[in-house]
Amino acid sequence: MFKHLKKLGPGLLFAGAAVGVSHLVQSTRAGADFGFSLIWALILANIIKYPFFLYGPKYTMATGETLLHGYKKMNTNFLIVYFVLSIVTMFTIQTAVTIVTAGLAIELFGISNNITVWSIIITVSCVLILIIGRYKFLDKLMKFVIILLTISTIFAVFFAGFDSNKSFEFSQVFPSNEVGIIFLAAFMGWMPAPLDVSIWQSIWTLEKTKKEKEFKVKNALFDFNTGYITTIVLGISFLCLGAFVMFESGETFSNNGGEFAKQLINLYTSSIGNEVFLIIAIASFTTMFSTTITCLDASPRAMKITSELLNFPIFKSYNFWIITLTMGTLSIFIFFISEMGILVKIATILSFITAPFYAYFNFKLINSKHTPKKFRPSKKLYFLSVIGLIFLTFFSVWYISIL
Repeated sequence: MFKHLKKLGPGLLFAGAAVGVSHLVQSTRAGADFGFSLIWALILANIIKYPFFLYGPKYTMATGETLLHGYKKMNTNFLIVYFVLSIVTMFTIQTAVTIVTAGLAIELFGISNNITVWSIIITVSCVLILIIGRYKFLDKLMKFVIILLTISTIFAVFFAGFDSNKSFEFSQVFPSNEVGIIFLAAFMGWMPAPLDVSIWQSIWTLEKTKKEKEFKVKNALFDFNTGYITTIVLGISFLCLGAFVMFESGETFSNNGGEFAKQLINLYTSSIGNEVFLIIAIASFTTMFSTTITCLDASPRAMKITSELLNFPIFKSYNFWIITLTMGTLSIFIFFISEMGILVKIATILSFITAPFYAYFNFKLINSKHTPKKFRPSKKLYFLSVIGLIFLTFFSVWYISIL
């Protein structure tokens, strides 16, 4: 068991990046508003996107380079588009996940109620961990965080289910009103993560191969599948928590991530008991902390490589990008916090619109001459990819039409 655990790394980092707002807020809210009726949407979204996330580590193990290198080989314009989109969205996304983490820290530690102060503390702590420890420390840290997160979440589901006196309907439904349809679009769009995270996955996989020469293709695929299955299990777990504790509770739930997380913890303790407060708080906080630190690591890595490939000499440093991301995030906390709603909406729309493009880039690259034939998709995976491309394209157009 420990031998297999040692081989894990990029897959758990993927899980850490994926299980943030999409799981803690969106999955829990799906359970709170619809009971168990949207499990179909969670599972479908994960199946449809699976091939495009898989192609990240698969391409890297086949070629010894990241998806970004492959994008350049196909068309440099792909890289330019990625660079611009990342500049537009990375500060907002980092700020959004950090604010939710800060809201949970207030509930867990109770030292200060100032969310800006907590956001700064969390951001600076993550930066120090990443600059001092780099990938090797992050790799080890995430093993601990994901194990703690999984255990505490499963315990929370057990306590919530055992204590619940509600009767549940397990029939699957499609929302019938406009609000429900918009929520469904956001829920599936962010589940398990935006598709550009496949680029992060390929970068982490390359780092793993540099640090551990014995990390082979079968290890990479096992690692990825472990992380991916973990995100599905956690997604279903948080949906169950929402259904057990919050469904038909009569509460009106906030659209603000930090406020929703606070309501979540308060409802757990009021309905299950104060004795499980610590379990719920730890599960929630570790969920968001894992997303905060992995996003803070991945964006600078991706921007560093993109800058190198586009030959932007002054931007070729990881430290430059992590400091830039940190300063931009802190600036939003201090000066633009009132505009967060608009900024998050822009980032969300861009994530939805670009999903089919990233899916197409990955699909085209893995089937191109740049990938050795033995690493190209099987007929079944190829077929699933085509279905996924059609679905994601339709889904993006549909999402834009209902905004």
